[in-house]
Amino acid sequence: MAGVRIQQLSKRYGRDKHAVVSNFQLEIQDKEFIVFVGPSGCGKSTTLRMIAGLEDISEGEIYIGDRLVNKLPPKDRDISMVFQNYALYPNLTVYENIAFGLRMRKLPKHEIDLAVKNASRVLEIEPYLYRKPKELSGGQRQRVALGRAIVRNPQLFLMDEPLSNLDAKLRATMRLEITKLHKKLGTTFIFVTHDQVEAMTMADRIVVMKDGVIQQCDTPELVYSRPANTFVAAFIGSPSINFIHGKITENPIGRLEFHTSKFVLKVTETIEGVLRRSNQVNKSVILGIRPEHVKLEGLFSETIITGIYKDNELMGADRFLYLDIGQEKLLIARVDPDNRFTDNERVKLELDLSKALFFNKETGERFVE
Repeated sequence: MAGVRIQQLSKRYGRDKHAVVSNFQLEIQDKEFIVFVGPSGCGKSTTLRMIAGLEDISEGEIYIGDRLVNKLPPKDRDISMVFQNYALYPNLTVYENIAFGLRMRKLPKHEIDLAVKNASRVLEIEPYLYRKPKELSGGQRQRVALGRAIVRNPQLFLMDEPLSNLDAKLRATMRLEITKLHKKLGTTFIFVTHDQVEAMTMADRIVVMKDGVIQQCDTPELVYSRPANTFVAAFIGSPSINFIHGKITENPIGRLEFHTSKFVLKVTETIEGVLRRSNQVNKSVILGIRPEHVKLEGLFSETIITGIYKDNELMGADRFLYLDIGQEKLLIARVDPDNRFTDNERVKLELDLSKALFFNKETGERFVE
């Protein structure tokens, strides 16, 4: 088994040498489950394909274990890759699809048979070994693609949006299956997705990308609660984080406050220290607060604001309220589903500022404690 070390990796295309991936640096530990996540076109699949050897490298180095693999063909990198479209041979049975790579390597027949049956047992597809791909469901075809990867017993598994063609219920099932498979195999996994739910539920660490650049690499918990910047904060979390634009001022008794055209909030002592150290007094900033930290009036008496009810979404166990608080975008509050309001009704809200995040308005970077 092996970790992966990526140093100053870049990929450029065309005459203008447009950078799709820029100065990508990452060290992945042996047996770690890493997820690359970001919007379409952010460079995550290109990075995966460079690791696999399916895409040429413009600059940088990739090590799998102790080997520099820049110039090695994919077959010599000791990897297995699972694609979005499964890439199964329609004319071959499940058994033959799983065995195909081993036969190409001219392994003895009994070794191939043992490897195929072991993989099919792990993935619970033994009853389907002699069916063709067209006779299988999407989830079963995905298991066959995983089986073909498993039998090679590689150092590294690469998965490029393998669940995107499945329906929501099956995606949730396969997320659990792949996580369980990772633990069972004890192998390094790199998984690419645009789905933040997949990233949050599967990863040991998440690599958030934008425009070919790593924005943050951290555990799911820290990416969610301590995002590096406004992009990460907005991309991770559903519904998205609320951003409130305002100004930091000092009141007559020397305490800092957050001012908007509609309301004033006293900031916590911890945040006050952060803002002072960052020289943000009398400067415009962005306050970020997640919908679950916006509640109907109750506990936080110094942080009450008034919003005008505009709409809602019932999500079963929660109701998301959309309220006008005088900002460019509506504020989202996550409340009990039994709460109901009429159009344009005034709603008193409380913000848990102990969970609030403050960002530099110019750079988008979070002010760090």
